[in-house]
Amino acid sequence: MLQQTTVTAVIPYYHNFLKRFPDVATLARAPLDDVLQAWAGLGYYSRARNLHRCAQDLVRLGGFPLDVTGLLTLPGIGAYTAAAIAAIAFGVPVVPVDGNVERITARLFAVEDPLPGARKQLAQKAALLNVGKASRKRPSDFAQALFDLGATVCVPRSPACVLCPWQAPCEARRLGRQTEFPRKAPKVVRPVRYGVHFLLLDRSGRVLLRRRPPHGLLGGTLELPGPEWRSNRWAVGEIGEEAPFADRQAKTLRALDWRPVGLVKHVFTHFTLFVDLYAAMVDTLPNPREEEGFPAELDDVGRLALSSLMRKCVETGVAGFFGDTPG
Repeated sequence: MLQQTTVTAVIPYYHNFLKRFPDVATLARAPLDDVLQAWAGLGYYSRARNLHRCAQDLVRLGGFPLDVTGLLTLPGIGAYTAAAIAAIAFGVPVVPVDGNVERITARLFAVEDPLPGARKQLAQKAALLNVGKASRKRPSDFAQALFDLGATVCVPRSPACVLCPWQAPCEARRLGRQTEFPRKAPKVVRPVRYGVHFLLLDRSGRVLLRRRPPHGLLGGTLELPGPEWRSNRWAVGEIGEEAPFADRQAKTLRALDWRPVGLVKHVFTHFTLFVDLYAAMVDTLPNPREEEGFPAELDDVGRLALSSLMRKCVETGVAGFFGDTPG
């Protein structure tokens, strides 16, 4: 949970997650929808899917692999996580390289190449820190000491070099350039994408939902139907062609009266998304084909595996449709 998310945001999710899934076996047995619902709001849903798959693999294996190579075979466990588990849980003398360790290493060796391109070089140099008695005899303490050194002393803006146990060998301090490292490549302007999603309700209080593909952005979560997001905004004249059941209306359904009910802005790591929302109501939701989705009780939406984006879309759409000011 702490990868890509702050401690403050994670704490309530962490306690709730452990309450629902207190051990690996319970997590492995749980339906994926339950795991995604518990994760909803944290983003990066591939983490939740991988966590679920990892628990299932561990049950089949009978426990955790005890070395980095074995840990790397588990779903969702990359180089940093494998090294962290190996060092902290199993006492393997390896150096887990997180952002704090990257910063310490970049300053110790005055690495001029900018991030993110310098990550491989920094990992290689970080391995050189693992040469003392403490790192070999107490790998868990050494790894966590590195994390704490970066979090409390070798901090990004005003490093407390006078308190640092490695001030003597630090090349950046010798050069008087501590705050210049690690160097970073210029930020790329975040692109903008546009979507349109449809809130189709019926008079019994149901809403049409569908499941996103299992892989990719927001994979496996539930959403309001809509076309693929794109780089230009959808024109009003295109809306009818993209709406649910559009290809069936001429034969079996009357043309639905889609009304604009709001605009949702959502910021992802790599782009900003604007979603135009349209809503309509029918007496009874038609029986959808599998690719069109399925009806769900609107009152149950809060307990389903919707992403925070789609929760905003549902809330904004309902408020706009029933006369409140759209969000």
